[in-house]
Amino acid sequence: MLTQNLLSLAIWLPILGGVAVLATGSDARAPLARALSLIIAVATFVVTIPLFTGFNAHTAAMQYVELRDWIPAFNIHYHLGIDGISLLLVLLTSFTSIIVVIAGWQVIQEKVAQYLAAFLIMEGLMIGVFSALDAILFYVFWEAMLIPMFVIIGMWGGPNRVYATIKFFLYTLLGSVLMLVAFVYLYLKAGKSFDIHAFYALKLSLTEQVLIFFAFFAAFAVKVPMWPVHTWLPDAHVEAPTGGSVVLAAIMLKMGAYGFLRFSLPILPDASHELAWFMIALSLIAIVYIGLVALVQEDMKKLIAYSSIAHMGFVTLGLFIFNAQGAEGAIIQMISHGFVSGALFLCVGVLYDRLHSRNIADYGGVVNRMPVFASFMMLFSMANAGLPGTSGFVGEFLVILGAFQASFWIAFLAATTLIFGAAYSLWMYKRVIFGGVQNPAVEKLEDVNWREVLFLTLLAIAVLAMGIWPAPLLDVMHVSVDELLRQASATKIDALTAIVR
Repeated sequence: MLTQNLLSLAIWLPILGGVAVLATGSDARAPLARALSLIIAVATFVVTIPLFTGFNAHTAAMQYVELRDWIPAFNIHYHLGIDGISLLLVLLTSFTSIIVVIAGWQVIQEKVAQYLAAFLIMEGLMIGVFSALDAILFYVFWEAMLIPMFVIIGMWGGPNRVYATIKFFLYTLLGSVLMLVAFVYLYLKAGKSFDIHAFYALKLSLTEQVLIFFAFFAAFAVKVPMWPVHTWLPDAHVEAPTGGSVVLAAIMLKMGAYGFLRFSLPILPDASHELAWFMIALSLIAIVYIGLVALVQEDMKKLIAYSSIAHMGFVTLGLFIFNAQGAEGAIIQMISHGFVSGALFLCVGVLYDRLHSRNIADYGGVVNRMPVFASFMMLFSMANAGLPGTSGFVGEFLVILGAFQASFWIAFLAATTLIFGAAYSLWMYKRVIFGGVQNPAVEKLEDVNWREVLFLTLLAIAVLAMGIWPAPLLDVMHVSVDELLRQASATKIDALTAIVR
């Protein structure tokens, strides 16, 4: 019975646990709130482990399926299930939540229970997004998880947090309204069913597909975010507390890419192929142009935020070149980016907690005072640059390999990220870590404590393990990716023709 309800447990345990943490009350009981939050986060991760160990990688069918009536009058169901793609994102979410709780253990001193409760509730809602098989259920989870992030940035953010939160909320909310309109249209076409698999069976005209594609694009491209609807992300990252930046980069951005592969590709195959040139062009602009923008940033958080946009360009590129290497590389890149970007934001947080500055110019010579920290940051900077042996290399290599099958020039432009990524990552590292100590405040820095060593070590193990041995992840997703590509096969247009055009 428990096995049949693992997804519900993974969703509702952190949500109800977050409510319990919120009930601990004032900051006088902060130690209780912290301990309870860690227990709930670890318990949720433990619940998600059997999803992986018991997963059948030889079938593309949805597993751990739960189906119950929710709103019978409109044929809306509480319908959950995961395949090899969503499984990995569920695991990433539960793992990252533990890191966030540990990272905020001592840093947050005011409204501790509210801060931790917001993250736990958001964890459950994000797992719901990756598990929902009913369009309205997906939409409810998708919209609801904006609220905790809005609160996190608005209450614990920087001096311009109000501007950043309103911009973040408006960008994501307005796009989602068009997605809801598309869901209602598909509901009527599918015989008044919001079941996602009923949408897959629809035979829509090319005009219908193109219109729905752009309705989905409005929601998913903003969340990725793709150029030119990316401007909310740097502002949100700069103003968000460290934990907020970690969840935003590691998980929330993946929801947009997940929307493309769960809805746009299988439901709208002809439109996806017809507009592949458009998606590939925007992805390459993100990879090349945003990579150059990252080079000139003086704020470490902004640099990593722009880096995230460039790396997510690889994800959308991989999805819209319509071959197994590209799609699997895109999914691997999603997981890797979750580890690497989360780790880099945590490294910035470690420095900010000590010096209360994110400006690169305020540092220099940090290695003289924090050699252990410098070692961790070197690993994550190298992974961000795509160094072989780290998780950052695997996804990028597979996407470039897949791009070569479509077009040499697409692969050539995509490969420039190996140059730009190394440039902005290592140049930032060099200016912050190496050289002589120019700022007297750097002389007073203390190296990482046991708590910081713990969460940085967990992420370092993940980055190295995935870089050296990615096979377990590829094996789990392979059959699901093949089924995705089969569903996304165009019936009216050839993929390579669309790309070259």
